[in-house]
Amino acid sequence: MGKPTGFLEFDRALPQKEKADARVQNYQEFVKEYSAEQLHDQSARCMNCGIPFCHSGCPLGNVIPEFNDAVYDGKWEEAYQILISTNNFPEFTGRICPAPCEAACVLGINKSPVAIEEIEKHIIEIAFRNEYVKASSTYLKTGKKVAVVGSGPAGLAAAAQLNKAGHDVVVYERDDKVGGLLRYGIPDFKLEKTVIDRRVDVMKASGIEFRTNAEVGKNVPAAELKDFDAIVLAGGSTIPRDLPIKGRELKGVHYAMEFLKQQNKRVGLSTFEEQDILATGKNVLVIGGGDTGSDCVGTSNRHGAKSVTQFELMPQPPQKRTDGMPWPTYPMLLKTTTSHEEGCQRHWSISTKEFLGDDEGNLRAALIVDLEWETDHLGRPTKFKEVEGSLREIPCELVTLAMGFLHPQQQGLLEQLGVEFDVRGNVLATEGDYQTSVNKVFAAGDMRRGQSLVVWAISEGRECARKVDEFLMGFSELESKDKAVSYAV
Repeated sequence: MGKPTGFLEFDRALPQKEKADARVQNYQEFVKEYSAEQLHDQSARCMNCGIPFCHSGCPLGNVIPEFNDAVYDGKWEEAYQILISTNNFPEFTGRICPAPCEAACVLGINKSPVAIEEIEKHIIEIAFRNEYVKASSTYLKTGKKVAVVGSGPAGLAAAAQLNKAGHDVVVYERDDKVGGLLRYGIPDFKLEKTVIDRRVDVMKASGIEFRTNAEVGKNVPAAELKDFDAIVLAGGSTIPRDLPIKGRELKGVHYAMEFLKQQNKRVGLSTFEEQDILATGKNVLVIGGGDTGSDCVGTSNRHGAKSVTQFELMPQPPQKRTDGMPWPTYPMLLKTTTSHEEGCQRHWSISTKEFLGDDEGNLRAALIVDLEWETDHLGRPTKFKEVEGSLREIPCELVTLAMGFLHPQQQGLLEQLGVEFDVRGNVLATEGDYQTSVNKVFAAGDMRRGQSLVVWAISEGRECARKVDEFLMGFSELESKDKAVSYAV
């Protein structure tokens, strides 16, 4: 490595952020960049460990020590080439990935891990500024046509890889703009949509065709895809988990994605027919403690909510690893996001029993109760009981349900194609070949594996593309995460 003692000399440091009271006044990204010296020092922390567990911690198999070493030496184009050898979209993962690679970092055993995610984001931003990112040119075309349904991270990754292999690729997207969850699920203050547009422009220049406002199975018949040599299903896990309690029908109770998607459309100047869902001046209750819930918190703060409260059914996670979370596994630790920093009351071990309304059917409060959890010998929660005497009301005029997703939408495209589903309602396709029960139809991403991380979606798209290429050509020269990538450093 460039500086074998760097991890002893430099502490982990993240870039500065705009202050909370200023950043909630807009929907722009607010994390600043490292200075050249800071980036150099942070890359120097990557130690000369015997086995870089960060490789296996990353679902993409990113070659992390090598690109850190290139950053330390200021070899920006080399760092970029190493990074894109495994990851089509570092500008996405560098912003919104929870960084399982950092949880697996060897340095993280007894110190703070290397700031891998931030270094990754800096590499790709420098690459765009220096014009290293160019449209690809495939000189040998196969004559094969592939339809990719869904333009989220899995669909975009599959399209990019299949185009690289020389196939003609058409991407179908049911919304008015490309990006899927990246576009209409992730708030702009975490991922400005110009970042997506910039990448899509490169993909279009590479020969990929995008068709928006095209919902296959609805305004585009599934039969239209029969002329393609292969089909990749890369839609998301879009059916949300509901909370079917008394008062669920009250005005003011919404799924989180209804709230977030509408705000993203508002920021992006896209039209929508639904009535405005606004947190302005309201007591907001977010039910669900994950990233989607956090996004609802940040959006509510920017709306000017009177108060924001977030509930989680599970007990409060620990701040440090326990015996049940050994390194290098991904630990379920207490996570305080930038949205929480902006203002939020957080409560754990809470069950919502009923939504209460006024005489006009508007939400006015929630009836809640505290829970007491039993744990196993590793401290993991197993079952709960309600705490006697804890039943109470809390005022709220807006509730967002952010409790995760069940499976993809089965009506329409999937039913028309006749694909089989697994026990959870996802499209049945094995990781070995990504093929569904229908000939020449493949599936990848959340539609196949269920709700997951952006980095898993990109990995799935890449691996599925390789299997499609093998199906069409009998072999594939596309990269696989199962094959080691080596660089002379």
